[in-house]
Amino acid sequence: MSAVLTSANPPAWPPLAPALEARFEPMTPERLDAVLAIEQSVYSHPWTRGNFADTLAAGHNAMCLLGGDELLGYFVAMPGFEEVHLLNITVAPAWQRQGWALVMLDALVLWSRARRAEWLWLEVRASNTRAQQVYLRRGFARVGQRKAYYPAGHGLREDAVVMSLRLVDAP
Repeated sequence: MSAVLTSANPPAWPPLAPALEARFEPMTPERLDAVLAIEQSVYSHPWTRGNFADTLAAGHNAMCLLGGDELLGYFVAMPGFEEVHLLNITVAPAWQRQGWALVMLDALVLWSRARRAEWLWLEVRASNTRAQQVYLRRGFARVGQRKAYYPAGHGLREDAVVMSLRLVDAP
């Protein structure tokens, strides 16, 4: 799958850089060094190599978004019965705020629908309002809260907001 993302309202000057053609490729053990570099640069409590290796061994949908040879971002999703659970979605710092998270979410929605999933679920830190806005923009709804779900440092925990997206029309 390939995607080309350009600005909807490009400035008149300076001229835009050429559009970046991006593609999805499976996350592999060989890509974990690049994935971990991004993961550790973005999160205060990043996933470990073991977390990623476990998801690959379990056969979860783990995809990398590449622009040329550069890793722009990645996501990991776990299929279940009539649902998919988004476990991790991350955009490299240099590529944030350019729409790549939406590209990855759209690809995940298409993959989930192809599996005949009825729901897409995720948790997001309560403090991560930027990510919540991205999910709301794609039609997710806030449906619950998990108390003390995420580590927050110094022995503290942070709540998670549970969000879901209905993938099929209601009966």
